[in-house]
Amino acid sequence: MDTNTIEAILTPATLQNIFPKERTNDFFEALFGDADEGSYTIELGYAGVNQNTLTLELKLHERPGCCLVCNLTQGLPQVFSRHPIINVSGIVADVDALLGDSINCKEWSLGHTEQRQKEMHVIPISITLG
Repeated sequence: MDTNTIEAILTPATLQNIFPKERTNDFFEALFGDADEGSYTIELGYAGVNQNTLTLELKLHERPGCCLVCNLTQGLPQVFSRHPIINVSGIVADVDALLGDSINCKEWSLGHTEQRQKEMHVIPISITLG
């Protein structure tokens, strides 16, 4: 399966179906008891394929009136990797199903939080394809 085919499958609409916007509120409700306590929203994005690695991104967008700072987001990869509401394993399983039988998602890992803009930080999801 080539890069263009993968890109055509993993559209923004498809990724939003895999990780709906409501999941951010569910996460903060579980974490703080109130969804309004969260300082960012989470969006799943496609970042590309390089050799046998597919990269998705958990994009953290600062909410209005909140502050998204590095010390708030640096520990998130460890939290997200095991949190049942974020469910990275489920995200990878959904992507695997969409890619069909010609290619499989084998292993995944979360990278370090990257600050792309003051209002947006990104946590890469690296998925080994086979």
